[in-house]
Amino acid sequence: MGKSNNKFLPRTVIILGMVSFLNDAASDMILPILPLYLTAVLGAGPAAVGLIEGVAEASASLLKLISGRMADKGWYAKGLVISGYSFSNVVRPLMAITIGWWWVLLMRFCDRIGKGLRTSPRDSLISSSVAPEQRGRAFGLHRAMDNAGAVVGPLLAFWLLQQQYSMSQVIAWSVVPGIFVILLLWFGLDSNLTINTSDKPIPPLQWSLLDKTIQRLIIAVTILAFASVPEAFLVLWVHDAGLAILWVPLLWAGASALKMIVAYPAGKLSDSIGRNKVLLVGWSARLAILILLGITAHTTSMPWIIVLFILYGGILAITEGAERALIGDFAKPGQQGTAFGIYHMFTGIAVLPGALLLGWVWQIWGSQVAFFIAASLVFIVVIVLNQMIGKTAPPMPI
Repeated sequence: MGKSNNKFLPRTVIILGMVSFLNDAASDMILPILPLYLTAVLGAGPAAVGLIEGVAEASASLLKLISGRMADKGWYAKGLVISGYSFSNVVRPLMAITIGWWWVLLMRFCDRIGKGLRTSPRDSLISSSVAPEQRGRAFGLHRAMDNAGAVVGPLLAFWLLQQQYSMSQVIAWSVVPGIFVILLLWFGLDSNLTINTSDKPIPPLQWSLLDKTIQRLIIAVTILAFASVPEAFLVLWVHDAGLAILWVPLLWAGASALKMIVAYPAGKLSDSIGRNKVLLVGWSARLAILILLGITAHTTSMPWIIVLFILYGGILAITEGAERALIGDFAKPGQQGTAFGIYHMFTGIAVLPGALLLGWVWQIWGSQVAFFIAASLVFIVVIVLNQMIGKTAPPMPI
């Protein structure tokens, strides 16, 4: 697959961005209301919400590594991506069946299996389709379109709730954009897509074979993933503060809109000033917002709550493109899928214990303690891993 070296990004990047837009529209019709669906309809508590969110991310982790290795070995990249997206969009609407919170756990698990199958091959396709000096732009655009879908999905959910549809019915309607995801993949992607491979046999799966910069990035983002406050918890926070269920999807859409606005310029900026500077700005901003959330956890000022919710979402988008671009910069030929797989695996696995810990702390001691614990862990990343990454990564090509 030839690399684009002009100002226009290639068809592969655009199509995969559109697919992520539609897929997130389907997914984010559900995600804003899911914590309330679990607690208000199915009777689950914050600890169960933390378990479901943690399992949802961790369950895909190992498969992301396996699918990345499969792509490096020459498996049909388009088939892996289509299979992953299709499986997710078949099982996701089944969460509408109100058997119990354990059923939602099972369906979220299955949904993330699809994510695990598609993510590493998709990221490898994006990385392989562009020249190094465009990699930040490419991933930034992909993340922007992904987050644009996360704006449209909640708006659709808001409209359906206004029409007096129940939360379970809103979840069921997510099947509609999911159908368009599958159609676009089948008819939009080239049939001969490949990733950068090497003529040599694929090397064994060993941590020591990864570039040192990739190793250090993975350590940093793994700690960050452990320290992440799932946005599902913030939904519970704003609802406990008095925001009606009807307005939650609209608030989620606002946060996703800020992500969409931030993702592309942040990714593009990493092409010019270097990935490390963008990463450290994003990580420092995450630390600041977590401290603010901890300080104001018990506030009853709805405008301030809304501002913090939206800012938290937007700040997460600062580093999304730069992290993935850095993996692509330093992954060796024939190891891109593996490198992306290890990156996604470690960060996904870390989410489960982190979400369980924060969910348990939230349920026992409240949101303020949970926010401060998360801030303390992010502080470790900003201070210590700043040195670990910054000293080894050369300037990005411009």
